[in-house]
Amino acid sequence: MIETRSDPETLAEELLGRDFGDLDADERNVLIRVASGTLTGLDADERAQANASRGDRVADRVAAVGGSWAFILTFLFVLILWMLINSRVLEGLGFPAFDQFPFIFLNLILSMLAAIQAPVIMMSQNRQAKKDRIAARHDYEVNLRTQIEILRLSGRLNKVLDRFDAREHQRMDGDSG
Repeated sequence: MIETRSDPETLAEELLGRDFGDLDADERNVLIRVASGTLTGLDADERAQANASRGDRVADRVAAVGGSWAFILTFLFVLILWMLINSRVLEGLGFPAFDQFPFIFLNLILSMLAAIQAPVIMMSQNRQAKKDRIAARHDYEVNLRTQIEILRLSGRLNKVLDRFDAREHQRMDGDSG
């Protein structure tokens, strides 16, 4: 026997013991999905990617590259190379020193890089926090839907057991009479 779908208001009363209007938006959305028999929508990462602007994607990429060992080691190599080229040691080999010690131009470049990179990484961290909030809300909806489905199955199982008990009592009454 296939159970017909209930409306969300009935499910709220029967399963949660509350009025549909008293539920928060996430709970109402879950009950609507359960009542209609639809699956959950996009997962948290898909939702975040669907709402991401071009700037968000660039910020994520900059943070991914800037926070990698490859970037750190490459940047360290460039710094050492810069200092070697601009040291007096290599002047004898024909390398002109365009930024001699104390490397003021290098300090300017590093300061500008930090001034640009820090806010971009902060944007990426804010976006990650937003993705985490979306994931938490998605997990809550999945957990709520699971609880509701378990309650529905428990109710159906109780109905089957009640019918079984009733038939068993009828059979026992018929055998004894």
